[in-house]
Amino acid sequence: MKQMATKLLGICLLAISLLAGCREANKNSDTVEIEIKTVEGTIVAELYPKKAPASVKAFLDILDKGLYQRSYFYRILSDENQPSNAPKAELIQGGLWSRTKIRPELPRIPHETTQQTGLTHSAGTLSFAREEPGSASSEFFITLSDLPGFDFGGENNADGQGYAAFGRVIRGMEVVRKIYRKPETDQYFDPPVMIVDIQRR
Repeated sequence: MKQMATKLLGICLLAISLLAGCREANKNSDTVEIEIKTVEGTIVAELYPKKAPASVKAFLDILDKGLYQRSYFYRILSDENQPSNAPKAELIQGGLWSRTKIRPELPRIPHETTQQTGLTHSAGTLSFAREEPGSASSEFFITLSDLPGFDFGGENNADGQGYAAFGRVIRGMEVVRKIYRKPETDQYFDPPVMIVDIQRR
């Protein structure tokens, strides 16, 4: 009887330590994986909550509310559709903006520069679109090439603050490139490419 009690106690202690280990692993996770499901295929990305906490929290809040369901990639920047004297960029932009629907009012996101986060706009980066610093809300883009001009101090923003990178594509860049090759008029996909949903993995 005593031997059985000792064995049960040992099993309980093992189970508790395993659960604690799982909680600790989740707590210390450096990344959150998401799936961007589009009509052209699925893009898998990892987000960096420790490096860009405000940006990742805002993005996940929108995602968890289901607001990205049936949204769109609607804009493209390429070498061909930008003024010849402008700093060039290659990216696709998506989110809740639409020419026909009113975008929901969402909180503005504090601007986290690449100088603060240590992230850069290399190919496959997820970053928030904005006008002035601190004006980003729901619109994001994925880079097709390395864009150092989008980093803090880069030439693509007159204010020198760059854009707020918060994640990177880890699978599905072929889907990003497929979307990038879609027909466009004046920097807008014609028609826009539907984002079926964005979910945590």
